[in-house]
Amino acid sequence: MGNHEAESQASPTNDTAREKIIVRTSIIGIIANVFLAAFKAVIGLMTHSIAIVLDAVNNISDAGSSLITIIGTKLAGREPDKKHPFGYGRIEYLSAMVISVIVLYAGITSFVESVKKIISPSTPEYSVASLVIVGVAVVVKIVLGRYVKSVGEKVNSDSLVNSGADATLDSVISASTLVAAIIFMLTGLSLEAWLGAVISLVIIRSGFEMLKDTISQILGERNDPDLAKSIKETVTGFEGVQGAYDLVLNNYGPDAWNGSVHIEVPDTYSADRIDRLIREIQMSVYSRHKVLLTAVGVYSVNTKDDEARAVEQRVREIVFSHEHVLQMHGFYLTKETNTIRFDVVISFEAPDRKAVFQQLTADVQKEYPEHRLQIALDTDFSEA
Repeated sequence: MGNHEAESQASPTNDTAREKIIVRTSIIGIIANVFLAAFKAVIGLMTHSIAIVLDAVNNISDAGSSLITIIGTKLAGREPDKKHPFGYGRIEYLSAMVISVIVLYAGITSFVESVKKIISPSTPEYSVASLVIVGVAVVVKIVLGRYVKSVGEKVNSDSLVNSGADATLDSVISASTLVAAIIFMLTGLSLEAWLGAVISLVIIRSGFEMLKDTISQILGERNDPDLAKSIKETVTGFEGVQGAYDLVLNNYGPDAWNGSVHIEVPDTYSADRIDRLIREIQMSVYSRHKVLLTAVGVYSVNTKDDEARAVEQRVREIVFSHEHVLQMHGFYLTKETNTIRFDVVISFEAPDRKAVFQQLTADVQKEYPEHRLQIALDTDFSEA
């Protein structure tokens, strides 16, 4: 199956539905946050409460985050073109990063303002009505945060997940200001500035965590071991495929994966049979895992020579006698040229991977001095 055939199996309907869900959820977040910000701003100014005013500012930043999510989702949904043939899906990671920066900025701003109030405190003037409104805001933000985060996890949108986490943090802020107000009304002790400083530090830490995770995704993380394992199981489930190796997955946005893999097949297979097998593998992997295999390489396996299989067994014993060796695959003995070829995977935990590779190569050469070796140091990108 060629790339165009795989792409024809993609589901524009599902992509459109995902975009609509994200946009709808973001609009709900914008509306809710604008109303909450307006109410809190009025209450904060009336009661001279810096904590409630900062809470209102946080709601405005949340509305901005939702707007960024909408813009990012729309841009990410653009069709691939000549300049970006793999599409624009990674823009969603950029929008998630912007939201993380907003959260971080909001936390730093809140901390600075709280410290100012600790140094130059002002006496708040709370009323029962204002506290009731703040209490309602707490409930709204808890519900909104859970809703947005759950939708984000459902449609695999980091922007929504980050927005939902931010909303949950805001509900903690609102709840804390409510507790501080009640304590002040009962005891006359004003704790809101100190409480605001502590909460600001929590927000700053959350912003850093969001930013770190998003940057890690943009840089490119290793293959998901579970996804890699399930893909290999699908590939090796085909008759004649004796092994699947060198699986590489590239992420071009949420739910947008391309990849490549090598398969071991008998050396008796014709080009036509291999071609049909590869196409069937590509279709099956895309259907089951939504991963487009843009390339499937082939390793041939000796099937007509008992001596070749005996040599392979001995070479395996030599190779795996070395510590940190994880895999050996693609073995083939060509008698006509006295050539032994195979790939070996050495763990990243080895103090010196090249030293292990050189030693095992020397040991194999010592065992078979009359043979020419073609050994490749390979990498398992799904190594846990």
